[in-house]
Amino acid sequence: MATAIADIEIIPLSKACGAEIRGVDLSKPLAGRTLKAIEKAWYENLLIVFRGQEISNDDQVRFCRYFGELEEVRTGKFANEEMRHTMMITNVTDTGFQTALEDGDMWFHSDQCYYEVPCRASTLYAMEIPKNGGNTLFANCYTAWETLPDKIRERLDGLKARNIYDYAGNPLKRGDNIDPNAPQFIHPIARTHPETGRKALYVNRLMTDLIEGLKKEESDEILELLFKHSEDTEFVYEHVWRVGDLVMWDNRCSMHARTYFDPGERRMMRRVTVKGEKVR
Repeated sequence: MATAIADIEIIPLSKACGAEIRGVDLSKPLAGRTLKAIEKAWYENLLIVFRGQEISNDDQVRFCRYFGELEEVRTGKFANEEMRHTMMITNVTDTGFQTALEDGDMWFHSDQCYYEVPCRASTLYAMEIPKNGGNTLFANCYTAWETLPDKIRERLDGLKARNIYDYAGNPLKRGDNIDPNAPQFIHPIARTHPETGRKALYVNRLMTDLIEGLKKEESDEILELLFKHSEDTEFVYEHVWRVGDLVMWDNRCSMHARTYFDPGERRMMRRVTVKGEKVR
């Protein structure tokens, strides 16, 4: 059911997670009351969607700054100072920005889980979209953790898992093929959100490859169980993009994936991320 707060309308998008926020023009600075309502909706829904926005890179950067210090692009070069926080998620070349993750589908993952301090929030602004596919799936990792059987939660609570920067394929089958120089970090399997106090499952199919302290066979078995459980459609909202969408999600309690799209079609998303805190 839609609610109205501070002259904005908040519309739930699914039972799993997600809310659309109406009555906001992100090309303009936000008033304090409006910002508080947006932040509250973000914490409650894990991701928020603003449709029909016509915003510049500077507008997107300004919006993200409301939620904390911005991440700088860690790889490549940027054309000027104004672009140092921005990356294009696109198969379009010559954008003037650093680009990444060009084509195809992508398994569920949490942004920067392979760093000691992963980002807090990620935003994508849809500039060009394919006719079909290229949707983004968002999974609620609070409910994924909370709906695990008690015995499994008790077994896993306090354990940690390794996350590795590798978009190439199945992490459970990497074996000795892991690049020793690839960013990697060991984080708790269940992390506590610093604002809500709730625990969220913090493993994902794309990046997590082992549970610390367990034999490989047991680790693989448990991880596969957790992957399948957390990817259940009960916990997932599928966002079908429109040009002008701005989506912001909370990496501390959600993960996301991309559906396949024809690489012959153009897809261009502008990404800006907000720095986070150590995982607890």
